[in-house]
Amino acid sequence: MSPHDLVCPMQSRQIQSVLRPVTRTLLLSALCALSSAPSVFGRSLPMSAQTEKPDWCKPLPRPEYKTLQRVTVSDPWFEVYKVAPSTIAIYEPHQSEETISYLILGKDKALLLDTGMGISDIRKVTSELTSLPIIVVNSHTHDDHVGGNWQFPTVYSMDTDFSRTNAKGSTADAQAEIAPGEICGDLPKGFDAKAYRTKPWTIAKFIHDGETIDLGGRTIEILSTPGHTPDAICLFDRAKGLLFTGDTYYPAAIWLYRPETDLAAYAKSIARLSALAPQVKTVLGQHNVPVAPFSVLSNLVDAFAALQAGKGVCKPAGEGKRLCRVGDFSFLLHAAP
Repeated sequence: MSPHDLVCPMQSRQIQSVLRPVTRTLLLSALCALSSAPSVFGRSLPMSAQTEKPDWCKPLPRPEYKTLQRVTVSDPWFEVYKVAPSTIAIYEPHQSEETISYLILGKDKALLLDTGMGISDIRKVTSELTSLPIIVVNSHTHDDHVGGNWQFPTVYSMDTDFSRTNAKGSTADAQAEIAPGEICGDLPKGFDAKAYRTKPWTIAKFIHDGETIDLGGRTIEILSTPGHTPDAICLFDRAKGLLFTGDTYYPAAIWLYRPETDLAAYAKSIARLSALAPQVKTVLGQHNVPVAPFSVLSNLVDAFAALQAGKGVCKPAGEGKRLCRVGDFSFLLHAAP
């Protein structure tokens, strides 16, 4: 971790050069702009106009993607990959969150798990991938997972106050995502940085733990996994052994410091997922890299238990936060009291 990381927002979801931004305020982003990429009136300049890449994007492209089948789409903001039969990852590598959404195809319907940043047109991308009617389900309602919700008429949500509040949209969270240092490469042509916000969306139906969604020859189960947020869920395709973990697991520092985080609930949720391991073939997280082996679940439980027992190696990670590492896992937590 560089000295800049300790003062300014960390720039991605992975350790050191690829941790997603820790600070969600434009004030700190503006302060850090003095020592990072140039900007004009608070807007990120295209990479072509910057003198150097942000640290988080220097390791890109990630080598793991070479093992996946690339699917061609017209929008260069997205990279699209087939990760399993009738299962497509829609990856946004040009923004520091490196968010991944999933298009899950049945015979009669498709389920879109998350809609990404809302920086470019995910609805257009999905229309290139399928003509099936689409149901949107969010792994949780942080801004980087709901940016395109407004484009779809059918959005299912968990029945929580957190979900209902976030459905109203947000300007500050969205603007922080395009602050200096958060963009790698060019923003989409015609993108209006000044007007960028997470737009409100309408919740068509509330969903609940254990509920199933029939896509036609393919059934997807809802698993409530609160902890990261009160409305966090995972999706489970038991027939194919696919577990979509949202932000409950992804292969980088896991955010567990925000006001909506519940560490006790998180411990219970990952234990629940680990108990599914005999039925899970592939774990699909929603940042950085899409595919992980099922063994990661039990290892995550062990690592988090060790962390709670005080065995993690922790370092300061910005104001009021610490980054703790246990084995192959990292967790972003509140600073110790």
